[in-house]
Amino acid sequence: MAGGNRKYSEQEAANVGLGQVGSIFVDDTSATTPSGGKFIALTVIADATFTTLTPEDGAGVLHIGTGSASTSGATGGNAIDSGNTFTAGTTVFGRWSTFTLAGGAVVAYIG
Repeated sequence: MAGGNRKYSEQEAANVGLGQVGSIFVDDTSATTPSGGKFIALTVIADATFTTLTPEDGAGVLHIGTGSASTSGATGGNAIDSGNTFTAGTTVFGRWSTFTLAGGAVVAYIG
């Protein structure tokens, strides 16, 4: 694997984009954590809201989450909450260690 913010080589990145590292379907309200790696994309299958969406921040790279700016390391903007609905067909890219749906369904890609 490449270092720094470039976590994957060109070929590895193509494989991740195709879901070859793994994915899971989630439609319940239990906390979901990948068995290996982190979630790198969430595709919404049925309109979804999140109770928690925990970003893995590091090396100056920030991802959206449910924590406040002071707890997630984010600068500016507002954290998402269960009042924010992601509509079916939306794909959100980032890097998360865990999430809990308040409702809806997603396919979570592991990378």
